[in-house]
Amino acid sequence: MKNTQINDRLGALRTWMRARQISAFVFPSTDPHHGEYVPDHWKGREWISGFNGSAGTAVVTLHEAALWTDSRYFIAATQQLDGTEFVLMKERVAGTPTVAAWLAQVLGTEGPARVGVDGMVLSAAEADDLRRSLAAEGPFALVTDADPLEEIWTGLPCRCIPWRCIRCAMPARLPGRSWNESAPGWESCMPTACWCARSTT
Repeated sequence: MKNTQINDRLGALRTWMRARQISAFVFPSTDPHHGEYVPDHWKGREWISGFNGSAGTAVVTLHEAALWTDSRYFIAATQQLDGTEFVLMKERVAGTPTVAAWLAQVLGTEGPARVGVDGMVLSAAEADDLRRSLAAEGPFALVTDADPLEEIWTGLPCRCIPWRCIRCAMPARLPGRSWNESAPGWESCMPTACWCARSTT
């Protein structure tokens, strides 16, 4: 049975990609802080693929889609990707290509291809590693200043972690006092009037 929700999201992403001449887009599982618990705003890999495991990388081209994850999630990923275009790539299993090798296979090596990733979720070292691995496979150019989810994800969650919205009411807890004593009523700023939303207006 087709998963129309995920397939519709892939269609929206590909429309966005074509408008910017991007041949593939990579969705890691990280946020800008590389924390253990990723805030909802940064769960782009889960949103685009439907796979909600804590580790994995989704890659979408104009005609293909694949998701890499480790053995902890092979069963769950198989179930959650069912009905979508995504092909499961089993990490550390013989014969499974790397992201860069797979892109070379599906995109070919004729002419330069632009591969996008949200640079906010990669460290400089990770971006350099991805750039090098792509260059080893073909004439790929890595684009790190693009975030399609800002445009195609209707209802994209706030960037901040909700409890940090306390900053709306009080920039710092007063010495020797609790948050409630320092900023009575701070709960009213969560989550619709959060700090990050205010900072972008």
